[in-house]
Amino acid sequence: MTANTAAAQDYVLREDEEAIACLTLSRPGALNALSDGMLAALRGKLNDIANDPSVRVVVLRGAGKAFCAGHDLKEMTAARDAPDGGAAYFADLFDRCGQLMQAIPRLPQPVIAEVHGIATAAGCQLVATCDMAVAAEGTRFGVNGVNIGLFCSTPMVALSRNVPRKQAFEMLTTGAFIPAERAAEIGLVNRVVAAEALHEETMALARVVASKLGRAVRIGKGAFYDQLERDLQGAYALTRDAMVENMLDRDTAEGIQAFIEKRPPSWNQ
Repeated sequence: MTANTAAAQDYVLREDEEAIACLTLSRPGALNALSDGMLAALRGKLNDIANDPSVRVVVLRGAGKAFCAGHDLKEMTAARDAPDGGAAYFADLFDRCGQLMQAIPRLPQPVIAEVHGIATAAGCQLVATCDMAVAAEGTRFGVNGVNIGLFCSTPMVALSRNVPRKQAFEMLTTGAFIPAERAAEIGLVNRVVAAEALHEETMALARVVASKLGRAVRIGKGAFYDQLERDLQGAYALTRDAMVENMLDRDTAEGIQAFIEKRPPSWNQ
């Protein structure tokens, strides 16, 4: 492992609590900006978790004063010194960021964002990409690139798939922040809690999800995102196959029998 790789991996810290993996963006001095190192570190951690059957839920949070302030503008500015003005670097950067954002819904385990402070631009995109989100009171969300002349086109992909079009377009074209309560109203986050209770409330949600049959949740998450891309007939065909796969699982048979017999299930997974 090179020194640069080791430093990049330090940008994201992992702590496991039983079946829950907590990933902390740990670059607080830069408001956990998605630098090259941060993108590589987070993608690496997610790859590790994807292949870890002991993990049933992931909680994603940020160290310091903020969840994530988006891309690292200092790195982006430095790239302009290249002969092409940074075109190759920028294309690669947004490709790598897009690959990370696509990896989260493809991850077998549900990912819950634990959000505080601010979530701006690609940081807001990250919240929108996660399967669920819990926000602290006082948190602000924005896709503010337009304020500096850079329309948040890639963050728009996740945002416009989470919130109503007119709300997303207003955020994108005004660059205005919205408070946590408004984020909950339009569906960007699931719930808003007291700041001092943020981690415990997020973990409480994670524990509920982690208590379910892991294989059932993995099948269901995959089908959830896949069916959204199909027409109605295709969605029902896909989810039929998912239900069949789920029904054939021995632990599912045990869960059904336990329900009939009014007792807790004894699952192997």
